Amino acid sequence: DVRWGDLRDPVRSVVEAQAEMAEQRGVSLVSEVPTSPVMLRFDRERVVQLLTNLVGNALKFTERGGEVVVSLSEAPDGAELEVRDSGPGIPAAEQPLVFDRFFRGTNVGEARASGSGLGLAIVRSIVEMHSGTISVSSSLGEGSTFTVRLPRTDGEGS
Repeated sequence: DVRWGDLRDPVRSVVEAQAEMAEQRGVSLVSEVPTSPVMLRFDRERVVQLLTNLVGNALKFTERGGEVVVSLSEAPDGAELEVRDSGPGIPAAEQPLVFDRFFRGTNVGEARASGSGLGLAIVRSIVEMHSGTISVSSSLGEGSTFTVRLPRTDGEGS
């Protein structure tokens, strides 16, 4: 159900919905969105699902006292969503595999046991459905950043 809308809306909704979990885990959850609308054609429910999965993972893997930041920025050709955490990071060898179905990382302790390994595969398929791209950058001990780029399709302007 792809419609014209302000991408700030699903970002705010997900951060608000995840605020209680963040508080329970002792993790700071912050959103950074522009003051003006970021207009794109997107499926709101799928973007909410994508962000819920990314933010949920970030909260799950971030230690008490850590931080998760969800940011949205306008790009010349669309928009960029970023979910950054101060978690343990992902080993370089595993980074290309994190979007594979059923993949679960090796040294993430208890958090690893609580997932199916499908969340990031679902995220990737939603991003691809929007003709976008997703990437991860991570350093052990310094956290991870998941970056989603959603293109502006023909006929859209700001």
